[in-house]
Amino acid sequence: MSYLLTTVTPGSPVFPETAALFDEYRIHYGQPTDPATTTEWLSTQLTEGTLNLTTALYDGRPTGFITTVRLPASLRLGTICSIRDLYVTPASRHTGTARALLTQVITEARAAGALRVSLQTEPQNSAALALYTSMGFHQVHDLTTLNLLLTE
Repeated sequence: MSYLLTTVTPGSPVFPETAALFDEYRIHYGQPTDPATTTEWLSTQLTEGTLNLTTALYDGRPTGFITTVRLPASLRLGTICSIRDLYVTPASRHTGTARALLTQVITEARAAGALRVSLQTEPQNSAALALYTSMGFHQVHDLTTLNLLLTE
């Protein structure tokens, strides 16, 4: 499958379709569909620079995306790249799209001098875990993730 990877901003021609794909991603993870709010939220995150978005296009249509944030690595006085979301449409899975999106992020992070690329996934997501480990990601055993829910 031949596709083009492109950085998406709210002004990009593919932004509306990518926002719709982002809503599809949310539905995939059990959230109710809300195209208008999803589009507004994504636009705000991209405009404020909170989130970066790269989309894979096949025949000009979005088939997958990856979002990242850049965070300070205080102890090392550097930065890290954190992958927040990765989604490929069911029809485009097993085509190399996710690998290409990950490779793009890793290349950009390395070029920007980031110290590492980090991500989280569910322990039962065996397909994602297989992909990530095949690309050199490894589980961090000496850290525990904690959350404080501020809303229900």
